[in-house]
Amino acid sequence: MMISTKGRYALRFLVDVAANQGEGFVPLKDTARRQGISEKYLEIVVKELARGGLLEAQRGKGGGYRLARPPEEYRVRDILERMEGPLVPVACLEPGRAACPRKDACRTLPLWQGLDRVISDYLDRFTLADL
Repeated sequence: MMISTKGRYALRFLVDVAANQGEGFVPLKDTARRQGISEKYLEIVVKELARGGLLEAQRGKGGGYRLARPPEEYRVRDILERMEGPLVPVACLEPGRAACPRKDACRTLPLWQGLDRVISDYLDRFTLADL
């Protein structure tokens, strides 16, 4: 499993907004400058975050983005899954996927299930507030 640039930038963007929003909105260009990320690329990331209900947006003077909830309520795993999809180590563990016909005979399935738990548990321990 490898987290894409989109997932990493989403996390960096949200951490930056959490640190800089105060009582207002954070302009996209300010975050792009601080993080060294292209505004055009961030626009793509931000659209997905807003569509997922993680951000509130305001247009015009004094506009920008702010978190929709307190930083303590944003788990890193949820953010990454919003951008990446399921963070499972093997396809047979994807939610909603039909059970593998070899499931009962698969000697490696417990290994993959354990790795999936480790990844999920680890990413669930962190929130934006922690970062």
